[in-house]
Amino acid sequence: MQEFWFYIELGLQHVLDINAYDHILFLAALALPFTFKSWKNVLLLATVFTFTHCLALVFSVYEVMVIDASWIEFLIPVTIVSTALFNLVGSTDKNDDKSIWFHVLVTGIFGLVHGFGFSNYFKMMIMGEEDKLAPLLGFAGGIEISQVVIVLLVLLLAYVVQTILKVKQSLFVKVGSILIIIITIPLLYETFPF
Repeated sequence: MQEFWFYIELGLQHVLDINAYDHILFLAALALPFTFKSWKNVLLLATVFTFTHCLALVFSVYEVMVIDASWIEFLIPVTIVSTALFNLVGSTDKNDDKSIWFHVLVTGIFGLVHGFGFSNYFKMMIMGEEDKLAPLLGFAGGIEISQVVIVLLVLLLAYVVQTILKVKQSLFVKVGSILIIIITIPLLYETFPF
């Protein structure tokens, strides 16, 4: 049980590590267009991201699929910029069924990319472990908890800015998305595979 908690903590640290802020940026971009009224959609997206992130780890740990790390490291900031750009030019009604299912599909794909980005490190962590399922489940639990915390903080920030400061939601989403793009541009440059 102590080992299980170790992997939960590892999942928490993986997402909340300020030095590896790509997860935070992606989740912020993902949650920006939503409000507390649509918290179920945001929770669905965070869970899909966790599931596909861990699915990529399973594929990697059991060597079902191995992907070149240099491409994955580049694709991670691409997913962040893509999500922020979609916020700028995408559907204005984030609560309609078509939009949420598009978000679910894209979030699932991006979760796979982010999972493969961490898979080599995770494989080294559990090297020699006979039971690989417990570490995977613990890690998934830590990721889910930390992602829910991040999206709740984004929703809380949206509430404060939009309700108390009376900033329109569209302006909040645009400014937040532009800031995320600006922060992510150096990551694109640093990880460009050529």
